[in-house]
Amino acid sequence: MLDVRRLRLLRELDRRGTIAAVAEALAFTASAVSQQLGVLEREAGVPLLERSGRRVVLTPAGRILVTHADAVLERLELAVSQLAGAREGLGGPLQIGTFPSGGPAIVPATLAELARRHPALEPMVREIDSARVSDGLRAGELDVALVHDYDFVPASPDTTVDQVPLLEEPMYLATGRTADSTPATGPAAPGGTLAELLGPWATSPWITAREGTTGHAMAVRACQAAGFQPRIRHQVNDFRTVLALAAIGQGAGFVPEMTTEHAPEGVALTRLPLFRRSKVAFRAGGGTHPAIAAFVAAARTAVQGLGNR
Repeated sequence: MLDVRRLRLLRELDRRGTIAAVAEALAFTASAVSQQLGVLEREAGVPLLERSGRRVVLTPAGRILVTHADAVLERLELAVSQLAGAREGLGGPLQIGTFPSGGPAIVPATLAELARRHPALEPMVREIDSARVSDGLRAGELDVALVHDYDFVPASPDTTVDQVPLLEEPMYLATGRTADSTPATGPAAPGGTLAELLGPWATSPWITAREGTTGHAMAVRACQAAGFQPRIRHQVNDFRTVLALAAIGQGAGFVPEMTTEHAPEGVALTRLPLFRRSKVAFRAGGGTHPAIAAFVAAARTAVQGLGNR
């Protein structure tokens, strides 16, 4: 009989690439991970791993087993969700991940709605880049998370995570206001192609998120689609800082609509034909868990409140 805990280790090795990364993520020693994977090979009766230089890679049989592991673990998550639904009351800790700009805009209103509906729940929030959410969910560090993707940087397919849509918002170009420019906000903002709107800033310095984030990739690819390679001067993840730097002429940057409400004086905002989509993510099979469903409902109520401001 195959052990489900060892199947989880094999799946993490497939996702993370090294035994050391699996050990760090799941609070094991590397030797313990290797030992457990060796036991799994004996249970399976076929080689699951092979050495490739200093790395360990999955054999074809190992990849087949990972596919079944995904299905098995999703069914277990569904079982946990249904058992939770059979219990009376909703309480206990709920580990929540959020991207930084979701913190001031979405999270407080969501937690307030959760507290009103389910006062026994204990939400615990941590900031995390959307690119790391899947790892955090699989490792059990998170139960649910706010994530986002952008045009030019769609979310990578991941069979271990389910997502439900929450909000789609346009992106804006933030620049210093010149004598002949005025802020353009909301649906009445002037239209134009990406090349027309970004082209005038092709030789300017740019402000992007840190390298390795989805926001950085979006900015670079959007500029490339407009016909130029951005000359990046500043790398900051806080959109409020992007707006402040743009306002004093330190460069051009991209910001989502929800961050423009309190834009500083001196910044010009131009609506772009680009969008950011926010979603709620959770482990595959976990969508019916009462706490997850409660979070999704509260987040949707919070987002509706944003639209009514």
